[in-house]
Amino acid sequence: MTEDSLFSTLAGQPLADRLRPASLDDIVGQDHLLGADGPLRRMVDSKKLSSFILWGPPGCGKTTAARLMANNTSLHFTALSAVFSGIADLRKAFEEAARRRNAGQGTLLFVDEIHRFNRAQQDGFLPYVENGTVILVGATTENPSFELNSALLSRCKVFVMKPLDNDAIEKILQRAEKIVGRPLPLDEEARATLRDMADGDGRYTVNLTESVFNLTREGEILDKEKLLHIVQQKAPGYDKDRDGHYNLISALHKSLRGSDTDAALYWAARMLEGGEDPLYLLRRLTRFATEDVGMADPNAINVAVAAWDTYERLGSPEGDLALAELIVYLGTAPKSNSIEVAWNAARKAAKEFGTLMPPSHILNAPTRLMKELGFGKGYQYDHDLPDAFSGQNYFPEKMPRHKFYNPPERGFEREIVKRLAYWDRLRREKQQNEKNKE
Repeated sequence: MTEDSLFSTLAGQPLADRLRPASLDDIVGQDHLLGADGPLRRMVDSKKLSSFILWGPPGCGKTTAARLMANNTSLHFTALSAVFSGIADLRKAFEEAARRRNAGQGTLLFVDEIHRFNRAQQDGFLPYVENGTVILVGATTENPSFELNSALLSRCKVFVMKPLDNDAIEKILQRAEKIVGRPLPLDEEARATLRDMADGDGRYTVNLTESVFNLTREGEILDKEKLLHIVQQKAPGYDKDRDGHYNLISALHKSLRGSDTDAALYWAARMLEGGEDPLYLLRRLTRFATEDVGMADPNAINVAVAAWDTYERLGSPEGDLALAELIVYLGTAPKSNSIEVAWNAARKAAKEFGTLMPPSHILNAPTRLMKELGFGKGYQYDHDLPDAFSGQNYFPEKMPRHKFYNPPERGFEREIVKRLAYWDRLRREKQQNEKNKE
């Protein structure tokens, strides 16, 4: 009864309202920004806020931080959502902020999902930010570098808010237990599972916790299996059309490049569970076979194409195993980017020496005039020579010899290194013989 009377004013309110932080110290997981030496805390302590962007995943405290910063600096807090607001809403917010400014009060304008405003709407903020009518705080889950105007970014600092770690999630659970007045009815494994299910999202953590309290019978303690039965699993955090798409494909590609097959399987599974098109993954994996495995294992491209063909024939779920097999093959294959490096170097040289003719001895001479001009003269047919190697120059006569392809001694390229060294030796010997004849 003591707990009921203590929180009687909160009776009936959702747990999220009852757990909402009342001070900056109550915000968990963002000490790098809001701790004693954090840049946002320094702004608040100095009472000198400047416009900034908060970039972070859902449920990390962006809105709450902005509201509390306004409260601690005596600024009027105005919140808009780019999803539901348009030009008229912005104009009204700016007009009201101007009136408050004339009356001696500043305005912190918080714009959630600011990246959803188009370029012209984003430009509309600039004069009001520049003349101090509003302190703009934009919140976004997307990379500001890609989604916000450079003009707006140049006037706003960007602060990155992190997903909540297990310690931060645990603090929320403990606060919830204190508010409700009883421990969470979970055994140790189920409690750890709940933290994992939260996936760094404070808002989802609170919703999960409230579900556990509401759906558990008196005296019941849930194990992991029962917990998963009564609460809904959070959908994978992935948007295949936006930032998450590029983050996860980068994670997959770099895990493969680092020969961490298990991590690569995880990231690929994350993408597929999030709704990614398997054919997109197969295209990227085929590219990886040429870009990062290359000649270290020339069979990688064959496996990639075969996996692609298999998936198109079987579809999902049967074809998923072909994709997984390809990931394991690429992850365990020797790695080499020598082909990419050689190709880029060759293209650079082609631009630099792009007007030079091939040497005349390797040009065909189908007409009498061309023969008279020396086309084909002196050409040696390599197969007629003892080593099947003439060592002739095949670069333009006015272009110095370039070495584009430099294979490492890994995988199949170990053998190629030997072949190239053998041909280099023969070429030098033949060139020396030519000089001796002169």
